[in-house]
Amino acid sequence: MEPIWRKSWPPHIPDTVDPDSVGTLANLADSAFDHFRAQPAYHNRGTTLTYAEVDNLSARWCAFLQNRLGLVKGDRIALMCPNILPFPVAMYGHFRAGLVQVNVNPLYTPRELRHQLNDAGVETIVLVESALPALQEILAEVPIRNAVIIGRDDLLQGACAGMSAAPELPGVQSFTFGQALAEGEGLARTPVELDGADLAFLQYTGGTTGLAKGAMLSHRNVITNVLAFTAFLGDDIFGAEQEKTVVTATPLYHILGLAVNCLSFLHKGGLNLLIDNPRDLPALVAELRKWPFNVITGVNTLFNGLLHTPGFDELDFSSLKLAMGGGTPIQEAISTRWHAVTGKHIKEGFGMSETGGVTQTPPDMEGFRSTIGLPFPSLEVSLRDEQDNEVGIGEPGELCFRGPTVMRGYWRREDLNDSIFTRDGYFRTGDIATVDADGYFRIVDRKKDMILVSGFNVYPVEVEEVGTAAPGVFECACIGVPDEKTGEAVKLFVVPRPGEDASADTIRDYCRKNLAAYKVPRHVEFIDTLPKSAVGKILRRELRK
Repeated sequence: MEPIWRKSWPPHIPDTVDPDSVGTLANLADSAFDHFRAQPAYHNRGTTLTYAEVDNLSARWCAFLQNRLGLVKGDRIALMCPNILPFPVAMYGHFRAGLVQVNVNPLYTPRELRHQLNDAGVETIVLVESALPALQEILAEVPIRNAVIIGRDDLLQGACAGMSAAPELPGVQSFTFGQALAEGEGLARTPVELDGADLAFLQYTGGTTGLAKGAMLSHRNVITNVLAFTAFLGDDIFGAEQEKTVVTATPLYHILGLAVNCLSFLHKGGLNLLIDNPRDLPALVAELRKWPFNVITGVNTLFNGLLHTPGFDELDFSSLKLAMGGGTPIQEAISTRWHAVTGKHIKEGFGMSETGGVTQTPPDMEGFRSTIGLPFPSLEVSLRDEQDNEVGIGEPGELCFRGPTVMRGYWRREDLNDSIFTRDGYFRTGDIATVDADGYFRIVDRKKDMILVSGFNVYPVEVEEVGTAAPGVFECACIGVPDEKTGEAVKLFVVPRPGEDASADTIRDYCRKNLAAYKVPRHVEFIDTLPKSAVGKILRRELRK
């Protein structure tokens, strides 16, 4: 497709960015630590770490991993942690040690955690204390040999205030995060030779099989994303003289919080306000009252929730430059109300675990426009029909991307890697989009049956697999239904097992034990039969009517 979007780019945007000018994410971090040493880097619950402090702590963490645990370049290490100060400290230590970080949702159930640890072949896990019971339940079924437990208050006021001693875990070396940092202080860190092609992350995403898949993101993939995003927004947001305080309520284990908030603002010397519990909206408003914040990112439901939280409309928005939405479409009514309160419309972007951020609505565009915006530098975009032919302006087609931000493939899923790329190397997103004459893209449908709950992917097959095992269930089918609070909600259609009692409460209780909270069906409807094709495939589209 001809890059018609370039005519709508603001003039400061380059055609391409050069990730090799930076090197690796370890180089990116080292450069930021050198240039912005005295500046604040991360803040959470009353404590701020400067760039120099993050540099020192992550070096100690790296030395501990290398010397005490014997980890070497290429080893996978799981990080299961919310938005608290140990997350960036640990991550930068992983970059320096040449490790591959496996991001894990700290709310995962034992079932979900077991699959991810086994699939990634993780032998070392770093996890917040509240996630420890999930690990303990599956310890005999995963290859974990080392565990480091983070206290939720670790690094607050300069202390590691979690448990004084790590619990004994059968067959596993266990440490507290405080112990690890203390030991690392007296150890030498060994430099590791890395290049842009080396893996940096296994970023897990759901799949049509119901099992999460690890998107292999190299250092070059992520650095390109950071450089393209910051170049696209330009000096109005990232200029040397600009204040750069970003509200990070989006989880750091999610690609939006990771690449846009955490790493892009690190690169430019910004301050991340880490919000570890964005569901506590009154506490979030109280935190925002303390800061002249410049950028806030989030999903549609976060913006809507803030608008309905007492005191939000009384905040000082004079420093706000950009409210950026991702994960789910931004609704015009929400953006209009946001503009009335803050003076800014919400600007939507688009990205995936497999691609990082790839499009964005320019911050200076007037008014609201129902679009995911324009592509970033260094990216090629193509809209394809069912025969893999490009479609024209205004015609719907599958949104496909090619370029250096796109993942290398799925970890250990060679069976899928051929089908997810076109013959000429474009990644198939599964989303149906159109492009207008100005180059603005708009998502019009999803090719897959994925459900978006507050920006998190829910795949029906996974919910159906768990639901079918619930007491009294013969078979079931899952769809997404509109929801004012979460964009979409999970609905489960259930055919009861003959002669057995089945109740909505029992089914939900079973799902809660085996699924993260956002995947649990909010609606359960009992029916006599499920609509099926001639070969017995459940027809979800019939349930949506």
